[in-house]
Amino acid sequence: MAEKQKRVAFGALGIFIFLCIWYAATTFTSLGKVMPDPVTVLAGFFTAFVEPIGTHSMIMHILVSLRRMLIPYFFGGVLGVLVGILMGWYKLADAILMPYIQMIRPIPPIAWIPLSIVWFGFDEGSKYFLIFLACFFTIALTTYNGVHSVDETLVRAARMLGAKDNQLFTSIVLPTTVPYIFSGLQVALGSAWATIVAAEMIRSSEGVGWIIISGQEVGNMTQIMVGIVAIALTGLLITSIMRGVESKLCAWTVRGK
Repeated sequence: MAEKQKRVAFGALGIFIFLCIWYAATTFTSLGKVMPDPVTVLAGFFTAFVEPIGTHSMIMHILVSLRRMLIPYFFGGVLGVLVGILMGWYKLADAILMPYIQMIRPIPPIAWIPLSIVWFGFDEGSKYFLIFLACFFTIALTTYNGVHSVDETLVRAARMLGAKDNQLFTSIVLPTTVPYIFSGLQVALGSAWATIVAAEMIRSSEGVGWIIISGQEVGNMTQIMVGIVAIALTGLLITSIMRGVESKLCAWTVRGK
C-alpha cells in the first residue's frame, strides 16, 4: 500500500510541475499568444460539463466516444483471444492464419479509413471497423504468445497422468495465458482510444475527437485544448480501470502486483 501511495504522490507531483511549466510558458513567453494557460483550459473543461459544446455536454461527448470504442473493442478482444488460442494450440491453424495476421497487423488502423468509408460509409460502421482492427491483431498475437509460453514439460507430465485436453487448458494453458491476454487488452485499449479519436476528427458530429476538430474550424484554441484534456483524462481513467481489473484477476503474477 505504501508503494502505491508513493507512486500516486510522485504522479501528482509530476502533473503539478507540468502545469506550472505550462503556466509559466504561456504567461511569460510568446507561447501565450497561440496557446491558452492551464487555468483557462481547466476552467473550460469543467464548464463544458454544464454548458454544451455543440449539442452535447462534455460527459455526453465522452460517453459517445466510449460507446463507439467499447463495442468493437469487446468483439475484437473476444475474437482475438479465440484466434490466438486456436493458433497457439493447433499447428495447422498457426500455419494457415499467422501469415495473414503478420501481413495485415503492421498496417495502422488510420490507413484503413478510405476503405472503411467506401465499405461502410460515414456511419458508425466505419468507426467500429477501425476499432476492431486496432484491437484484434494485438490481442490475437499476445494470446498466441501466451499459449506458446506454456511449459511443455508440464503439459507432457499432465498427459502422462491422464489429463484430457479440457483439463490441460483450464489447469495449465489458461492460467499461463491470462497475463498475456491482459497485456494485449491493455495495449489494444490505448490503440482503440487513439483510433476512435482520430476517426471522430475525420467525420463526426459528436465525441471528444469532434470537439477538437470543431475547435480548429472556428479557431478556438481553448476548445481544442479542452478536447485534448478530455482525451487524456478519459484515457487515463480507462487504462487505470483495466490495470485494476488485471491486478485482481492476475494477482499471482508480477504484472498483477
